[in-house]
Amino acid sequence: MSRLPGVEYKRVFDGGRVVRGRLFTAWRLGGEDAQGRVGVVAAKKCFHDAVQRNRAKRLMREAFRLLAKEGAMPAGTDWILSARSSMKGGKCADVMAELRWAAKKCAKS
Repeated sequence: MSRLPGVEYKRVFDGGRVVRGRLFTAWRLGGEDAQGRVGVVAAKKCFHDAVQRNRAKRLMREAFRLLAKEGAMPAGTDWILSARSSMKGGKCADVMAELRWAAKKCAKS
């Protein structure tokens, strides 16, 4: 798992498939340029405290890393995960479950 460079965010936002969940919104883009990378976003509007923003980003990165390690994430896809305010106080297992759901939902279409 590697991080999505900042210059690639626009490509995923513009061309990716959107899945809105309870804890985050996910954009997924597959194709020849995709390399299984993830980008995470936690807006100040939802998380006023920097500690909360950083925790939300860490949770999303760790959930993605663990799922990619076990092979639950589709290969050759780039992801952007944008945290929602309902993630405050969330656990990694909750984020993993929702990320599994998002990956299945994107695979169906």
